[in-house]
Amino acid sequence: MIAALALALVATAAWSLTAGASNASLEGLIMGWLHEAGRSGAFERDLLIIRDVRMPRIAIGALIGAALAFSGAVMQGLFRNPLADPGLIGVSAGAALGAATMIVLGNALFGTMAALLGAYAIAALAFAGALAVTFLLYRVSTRQGQTSVATMLLAGMAIAAFANGLLGMLIFMADDRQLRDITFWNLGSLAGATWMKAAAIAPIIVLSLGVAQFLARGLNALALGEANARYMGVAVQRLKYAAIVAVAAATGCSVAVSGGIGFVGIVVPHLLRLVIGPDNRFLLPASALGGACLLLLADAVARTAAAPAELPIGIVTAGFGAPVFLWILLRRRALIDL
Repeated sequence: MIAALALALVATAAWSLTAGASNASLEGLIMGWLHEAGRSGAFERDLLIIRDVRMPRIAIGALIGAALAFSGAVMQGLFRNPLADPGLIGVSAGAALGAATMIVLGNALFGTMAALLGAYAIAALAFAGALAVTFLLYRVSTRQGQTSVATMLLAGMAIAAFANGLLGMLIFMADDRQLRDITFWNLGSLAGATWMKAAAIAPIIVLSLGVAQFLARGLNALALGEANARYMGVAVQRLKYAAIVAVAAATGCSVAVSGGIGFVGIVVPHLLRLVIGPDNRFLLPASALGGACLLLLADAVARTAAAPAELPIGIVTAGFGAPVFLWILLRRRALIDL
């Protein structure tokens, strides 16, 4: 399954490279390279579109899809609940609040930073908001060196509600342009993808995925309960801390760059768990590959469904994810009834 998902990712990336309002294609570029004398302005335009627009978009889409999906798998293992999601602990809400704060109050509160960071100011404050929520969540749910998963869940829901309340206040204060920016940011998009953004998030996401993979055996043991996991030699507290940090870092930088993209973190791991089983040693890398495939596919659909206009990618993932999520709920209810 992992090999099949890797091949699917290559195929999806190849299709995404040619999808869009422009008719730029790899075939045209290859023919232009082979016949240098026949190059024209169309060749230079196609080269610019594929190299500087579509390729960084594919790179960022694959990274973010992988980050959201493996973060969902880690959260489901940590909470021992197949319906858990990275947004459950409020990280996404904190990132959204940070982005909205920069959009509405950036010039008044962060004028110097906004001027220095330019187009990256919103992403920077969104990432700061995600980290702030993570730190607060850890402080609230940890007592005498022990982190309570139940407290973390409830505290995450409370922090997310509080962040959404502040977000509503900022929306009330925003003018028409700022309101439009907040709305489109919350719907999610890969339109602003650049190689610089890809280089900025790639180390964080790859490192987080490596840490999560290192925790796979501990998450397997945790499925038997915290007490049994301790008897098996798992450092449960260290496992919780590392899992929270990995998920927060990956989700925070993903939401900071792309905005709000839902259902990837909950649908992909659950569907793959039905196919390959609950062993996190295989589920985590499979989820990363599956999430990358799904987000690239959703982005290609977003670029072509209403071309030359572009749909927010969050609408596409919700259109796919919501029915699947409903099916998951109905399936679980049927199993419980049995």
